[in-house]
Amino acid sequence: MQCKGFLFDLDGTLVDSLPVVERSWRRWADRHGIPHQEIFDFIHGKQAITSIRHFLAGKPEAEIQREFTWLEQIESTDTEGIVALPGAQALLRHLNEAEIPWAIVTSGSIPVAHARHKAAGLPTPEVFITAEQVSRGKPEPDAFLLGARQLGLAPEACAVVEDAAAGVLAGLNAGCHVIAVNVPAGSPRLEEADFVLDSLSALSVVRLPDGSVTVSRKI
Repeated sequence: MQCKGFLFDLDGTLVDSLPVVERSWRRWADRHGIPHQEIFDFIHGKQAITSIRHFLAGKPEAEIQREFTWLEQIESTDTEGIVALPGAQALLRHLNEAEIPWAIVTSGSIPVAHARHKAAGLPTPEVFITAEQVSRGKPEPDAFLLGARQLGLAPEACAVVEDAAAGVLAGLNAGCHVIAVNVPAGSPRLEEADFVLDSLSALSVVRLPDGSVTVSRKI
C-alpha cells in the first residue's frame, strides 16, 4: 500500500490504556447502576460524551455535561500502568527520522489524551486532534478528515491506524487507507482494511525519493 502520511488513534493503538479506561468507566457505571459489560461493549473508540449521552438518554444536557466533567477528571489523573504498545515507539521514531508526516487523531479530550500520551513517553506529533476539535466523533469521518487537512494531505493519501471498530469505520468513511491493529474479529467492514495486524511491529514503512511511502507487512 502507498500513502504520504499516517493518522494514528491513541488508546489501544499507540498506548495500552485499557486498564485505566476500564477502571474509570467501572466507577462511572457503578454511579448509575449500569452493568460493566454493557458499558465496555459500547464505549471503545467513541468520544466519552457520546457514550454518556447514550447511557443517560433523556437526561438534561446540564447533567450529561456534569457527568462528563466527573469522568474526565478521573481519566486524566489516573495514568497508572499506561505504556506504549509494542512497536509504537520504534515506528514513530522511524517516521520522524524519515520525515514522514503523522498525526494523532483520538476520541479522547485534551486532558485525557495528553495525560496518556505523556505517560507512555511517545514522541509528540505536529498535529494532535482531540474530541474538542470536531462536532461528530468516530465512526463519523470528521476527526480523520481534519487530521489529513492539518497535515496538508488528501484523505486518500493518508493511512489511518486503528484498533477500534468505530475508528476503522471512521477511516473508511473518510476515504483513507486503513491499517487495523488488534481490531475485534467480525467488526463491520474490517475486510476493507488494507492490513489487519496483531502488532505495529509487523509494519514496514519506507519513504521513497518522491515523498510517497510504501507500507508492507514484515515477513
